[in-house]
Amino acid sequence: MAKANSAFMKPLAVSAELAEVVGKGPLPRSEVVKKLWVYIKKNKLQDEKNKRNINADANLKAVFGGKAVVNMFEMTKLVSKHLS
Repeated sequence: MAKANSAFMKPLAVSAELAEVVGKGPLPRSEVVKKLWVYIKKNKLQDEKNKRNINADANLKAVFGGKAVVNMFEMTKLVSKHLS
């Protein structure tokens, strides 16, 4: 069995903007992504026609640098700016 990647599981500090969506940190990156998807699905922010796109509400716009629509691959890159 492969050993878990300890860098991936390391708890990271969460910015104030991201904490509005996923809660207070520190959290591992994997947990941040899980909580983001819970928030997106709960608030029905996934685009109906193109499921890869996320339609940001006010909280997510702060995390996404003001962008209204972000694809799921870009989302990971934008979220990493809020982790340290």
